[in-house]
Amino acid sequence: MAGRGYLHEAHEIDTSRIYTLRSGRWQKMFRPINPDRSFSGVSLAESFAEAYSQKYSVDVGLICCADGGTRLDQWMPGELLFDNAVNNARLAARTSEIAGVLWHQGESDCSDDLYPTYQVRFEAMMQALRQELNLHDVPLVLGGLGEFLAFHPIPNYFHMNHVLQTIAADNEMVGFASAEGLTGNPDNLHFNAQSLYTFGLRYFEAFEKLNRRTDSAGRNTCKEDILRSEMELL
Repeated sequence: MAGRGYLHEAHEIDTSRIYTLRSGRWQKMFRPINPDRSFSGVSLAESFAEAYSQKYSVDVGLICCADGGTRLDQWMPGELLFDNAVNNARLAARTSEIAGVLWHQGESDCSDDLYPTYQVRFEAMMQALRQELNLHDVPLVLGGLGEFLAFHPIPNYFHMNHVLQTIAADNEMVGFASAEGLTGNPDNLHFNAQSLYTFGLRYFEAFEKLNRRTDSAGRNTCKEDILRSEMELL
């Protein structure tokens, strides 16, 4: 997701080895990393990138493609958000290697007529994304929706969390990061800055579990750059 954690509450991280793709070029990370709205804020990708760079002692690049509040249908092949993510990833791949995809989305698909078909639609999008970018062995991590959505209220968010976990269980190289216990901003719609910091570390833990599977299979796991597709985004 784009990230709406308040900047003045942001957890300090070491940005010395973290970059973001801007206008097709790698630039040193600065906040907000995904300025899709005037109220853009802290993102979970920041703490994920810090954990990755510290563990592997490499530079990490974030390809931020999120667009807040969007539906999954807006991320399907042929749609603008899908094409934008693919095009940016291809630019990044000229100078780097894509190591993973971080996805957090689902609030806009929680209605009675959308969440039952979410898995089928998501898997079609995921397969198209992997095919377009040759990412068949690359980890993709999904994140759960916050429990605070019950107070917004967002109907069926708990059903969507079950769907997201099922997608991770049913597909190779797909992991799930739980949002259990994480808290939101006063709007009860977006995660707050501290929770996003914690959430990014949970994403990294899920990513590492998938990475260990590829390592045990004898594939290369020393990759440097992360495609962050929320597909809120990718």
